[in-house]
Amino acid sequence: MEIRTVHANGVEFAYLTVGEGPLALCLHGFPDTAHTWRHLMPALAERGYRAVAPFMRGYAPTEIPADGAYEAAALVADVRALHEELGGGSDAVLIGHDWGAFPVYHLAGRFRRAVALAVPPPGTLATSFLEYEQLKRSFYVFLFQTAMAEPAAAQPGFLESLWRDWSPGYDAGEDLSFVRRSLGAPANLSAAIGYYRAMLGTTPPSDRYPAVEPGVTGPVLYLHGTQDGALGADMVKDARSHLPAGSRAEQVAGAGHFLHLERPGQVNNLILGWLGPASPESTQLVRRPGS
Repeated sequence: MEIRTVHANGVEFAYLTVGEGPLALCLHGFPDTAHTWRHLMPALAERGYRAVAPFMRGYAPTEIPADGAYEAAALVADVRALHEELGGGSDAVLIGHDWGAFPVYHLAGRFRRAVALAVPPPGTLATSFLEYEQLKRSFYVFLFQTAMAEPAAAQPGFLESLWRDWSPGYDAGEDLSFVRRSLGAPANLSAAIGYYRAMLGTTPPSDRYPAVEPGVTGPVLYLHGTQDGALGADMVKDARSHLPAGSRAEQVAGAGHFLHLERPGQVNNLILGWLGPASPESTQLVRRPGS
């Protein structure tokens, strides 16, 4: 895979890319990087897609946004801009895990196909998030609203423990080496925590971006691991009822939060089956961006 850069929505994004054809935009979450898609991207390329995985705003080597905005509307604006600047057309597809799933729900209707992993559709967590067991799992969300967030997250073993708890039994050594490169600097770590502060309103909206409407805008394939230690699988058993007609929801047995890394063959097959092959004639319409 090559690493390139593109300027979109006022941010210089670094991204990994492989393949030729219609755009397949792959969005990572926390605490993770674009390398999380290293199993899926070659499979997308083999199916005729141009797979692109950006490092999300604030995750090095992408720059820290000058506007300091991390609300959902900023992420949606980033994806819209990346789609345009990367030469995506109406045949583009969108895939997101964890924080990367939030833009998927808001933009699914603008892409030919869309996939979300590990964070269920809006409305699913309305009541179950406040259950005691889930509140224990989500301690970090509340920690990240405080001044202790950065010192705690920078402690040796903190991010490693999140991965261990979220994906029990998975060896995340390679992934964590990538994470340390992206979030090793204090400013980058603070940027990643900024997503959570914006989510609960500790940091008020920047008002730079139009508010996103609630709900899911188009059919989505939703995947969730049965052993997910971040969001319990029992919380998302009714996820399908919160998705529009034509959607699918599948649980991946024995997988945790990083299911696409733990069960790459199975997850790849589910995603590729949902996306279908890229349209051969559409490759002639792709505008190649400068690096």
